[in-house]
Amino acid sequence: MKTIEDVTLLYEISEALNEHLDLKKSLYKVLEILSSSMNMSRGTITLLHPLRDEISIEVAHGLSKSAMEKGKYKLGEGITGRVIETGKAVTIPKISQEPLFLDRTASRKSKQDQELSFICVPVKKGNQVIGALSVDMPFDESYSLKDGKKLMSVIATMVARQVINLETIRLEKEHLREENIRLRNKLENRYRITDIIGNSNKMREVYQMISQVSKSNATVLIRGESGTGKELVANSIHYNSLRSKRPFVKVNCAALPVNLIESELFGHEKGAFTGAIKQKLGKFELANKGTIFLDEIGSVGIDVQVKLLRILQEKEFERVGGYQTIKTDVRIITATNKNLEQAVEEDTFRHDLYYRLNVFPIYMPPLRERKTDILLLADHFLEKYAKENHKNIRRFSTPAIDMLMEYHWPGNVRELENCIERAVLLCEEGVIHSYHLPPTLQTGTESDTLPVLSLEDAVANLEKEMIIDALKNTRGNITLAAQILKTTVRKFSYKANQYNVDYRHYR
Repeated sequence: MKTIEDVTLLYEISEALNEHLDLKKSLYKVLEILSSSMNMSRGTITLLHPLRDEISIEVAHGLSKSAMEKGKYKLGEGITGRVIETGKAVTIPKISQEPLFLDRTASRKSKQDQELSFICVPVKKGNQVIGALSVDMPFDESYSLKDGKKLMSVIATMVARQVINLETIRLEKEHLREENIRLRNKLENRYRITDIIGNSNKMREVYQMISQVSKSNATVLIRGESGTGKELVANSIHYNSLRSKRPFVKVNCAALPVNLIESELFGHEKGAFTGAIKQKLGKFELANKGTIFLDEIGSVGIDVQVKLLRILQEKEFERVGGYQTIKTDVRIITATNKNLEQAVEEDTFRHDLYYRLNVFPIYMPPLRERKTDILLLADHFLEKYAKENHKNIRRFSTPAIDMLMEYHWPGNVRELENCIERAVLLCEEGVIHSYHLPPTLQTGTESDTLPVLSLEDAVANLEKEMIIDALKNTRGNITLAAQILKTTVRKFSYKANQYNVDYRHYR
């Protein structure tokens, strides 16, 4: 039956083992506790290195560093080697009378007049012995070495559990580190400039600008219609920059409620407003030393624009409800599909912020301006979704290709991707035909069913379609389009304006 002293000792050792994540610190603390409670003159925890079949002292109490380095044993060598080999504890009442005792550390020679007792118990991981716990203590006839061995065995079990737990934590941390490296490499490979699809002249200009700006810390403004791939450009800039190993934080400003966007970007203090039950770090704090991508920057309100301007100029801000000034080192990349110049004229966007954001603008061309990329993109999406849906679809038919090339793609690359995904799902053959494509491509209207129209509306629709087709065939040249329709440029322009057809969309 355990005494109160033993229970107290075990409790203290349990506390020591859970105090540190550093295994050596925990084990040293255990030996210190044993020294004070058991009158231990010296103690060691040895561990077996299975690859070298060698036993060495991991931590010790009452031994010098040089003595610890001498304490190396082969499996089965000496008392400690036998305990680890057999897995059975050993008690020696008097060390001086034990011929197997090696004293390889030479730590007991200076006190030969003092008789010592020795207890050595195995440290086990399941049925596997991974080390040993041993103590030297002054010989005392009244002390039960049998009880001491039982107590030491319990302590050895506690030590083993801590070794296993810390080993598990170390392995998990190593696994997470490797997974982190793998994911970073995957992201870097995914967002290399060469992986943005397109070889048209306009896209080559985009590639060149990404290459020029990536290695710098310049603020970048990405312009372009919705669906052109502005976020992909932002990814490429970050993962090809000197900050690629640092955080990359993305924020869609249009998706955040007006009353929450300030808190989301800059964080808030506990109690700053109703519902702020704890402190929250903002996106700019999370992106420190890295890059932040603010999509749809044109939708940000004037109040937030003032704080953004301060970050760009002073690189500092305060959390909502806070007074502490926080410094941040963040590269800012923004994107918009709005006309910021018009917003500046209308006083909905600060002109000073506009000039700070517009340091290095990159224009992403709409798909209708890079017709030569349509088939490259279509083939890429075909391969992607055929693989995802386990279908053996190899190509597009000629009529399907014609339809893809003739369509003006108001939704840009995003619309093309959705169109190909739908076609793959519908196709049960090895080739995508024109009837697999959406009705918008087949009829040029928003749906596949036409309502009954009046004669006037039908004529208007026909005129609009003829104007659009003429602009498609002439790449937006009004003079040539008017010649095709056998009318004057003035009449053609009048009709185009009447039906809200912009010739620039077809260049």
